[in-house]
Amino acid sequence: MPKKARELSATEVRRLTHAVSQDGKPYNGLHPVGGVAGLLLQVTPSGAKSWIYRTRIAGKRRNIGLGAFPDVTLAQAREKARETRDKITAGIDPVEEKQAARRALKAARLSTVTFADAMDEYIEMKAQEFKNPRQRQQWENSLNTYAVPHLGTIPVREISLPHIKAVLDPIWQEKTETANRVRARIENILGWCAVHGYRSNENPAKWQGYLDEVYPSPEKIKKKSHYTALPVDQMPDFMKALKKRTGTAARALEFLILTAARTNEVIGDKRIKKAGVTWQEIDLNRKVWTVPADRMKSGKEHRVPLTNAAMDLLKGMEQGKPDDLIFPGPKGDIPSNNFLSALLKRMDQPVTAHGFRSTFKDWAREHTAYADEVSELALAHVNSDATRAAYARSELIDKRRLLMADWEQYCYHGKAKKEEGGKVVAIGQKGG
Repeated sequence: MPKKARELSATEVRRLTHAVSQDGKPYNGLHPVGGVAGLLLQVTPSGAKSWIYRTRIAGKRRNIGLGAFPDVTLAQAREKARETRDKITAGIDPVEEKQAARRALKAARLSTVTFADAMDEYIEMKAQEFKNPRQRQQWENSLNTYAVPHLGTIPVREISLPHIKAVLDPIWQEKTETANRVRARIENILGWCAVHGYRSNENPAKWQGYLDEVYPSPEKIKKKSHYTALPVDQMPDFMKALKKRTGTAARALEFLILTAARTNEVIGDKRIKKAGVTWQEIDLNRKVWTVPADRMKSGKEHRVPLTNAAMDLLKGMEQGKPDDLIFPGPKGDIPSNNFLSALLKRMDQPVTAHGFRSTFKDWAREHTAYADEVSELALAHVNSDATRAAYARSELIDKRRLLMADWEQYCYHGKAKKEEGGKVVAIGQKGG
């Protein structure tokens, strides 16, 4: 049994300090305080104090923590030490008892984690991977709309096929793409729950070998939806009508068409407060627009050669400070996301602004002899193919400048340029 020490008073306990070695180095001091054999006050060099009950259990010396001082007073520490001593005498291991209580508490927590709790934790973790803040919003909106009403309050360990069907049955046929996206997100969340010990059953939201036996394939029933594009042969007439339009939206759309750019690259995205093209991105001398990486879908900086018409358009805009928007909204800020679509609606055109990229691609394939990689780079499409990757590294800026000049010519005139003397040159080829 531990040696019985002199019983210290509360005042004496407060005065106890850490220990110092013969060479002057401080270390943790252990001070017997008496009252109960083996009760010690540990004092660290930082001044922190805590209670330790030193005893033997099954022949092995054990140090059992009883709490911090002064949160646990001297009198309370002595009482805890006596209770611990009595348990050991009765054959109970206090350390194992405490560990078992912790395991039970953890198990109780794991068993009550709801889908809504898990969803919040998972999205918080996943958000670090998202390139665009809108992705988090999309996850939250779809799950809150379709999954949470059915699964939100249910512990994840209890979620099974009937719960998943309650989410998907109402939308699988009518909103197949959305339904499959929601299903995949639920599958990810439940898979994450399994890794963290919140559930152990089979994932009821997985497709392969499970839900594919319950629902028809999304690929066979989903409605194909593409951005509505203007037919290539209608471009000249459309551009004539667009040129007659005044206002910033018309010039922004014209610039978008001439550069084959995405909407957010030109006007930004007001929903996430991301600005569109600014004057500092335009090199007027080299006739190049450099789109920052954070506004590109690929996450990489993109250089766009500017045609004469694009340059004339920019010169016609009121030039401001380097970080001023070239195409601001009515209040001088980032335009609304329907800035261009509203213009197209006023022009009675059942197309989308993004669809002009498809028109550009159709034109490049059907009316030019340029290599496909040139137009792909103009569209800033990323391809893992080694050959195209090599093209991407060189950017083909000179060839793209020729391509965009031919595109400009077609947009306004619908035909190839003519050499001196009137000989027609096929677009994308040199004169013979």
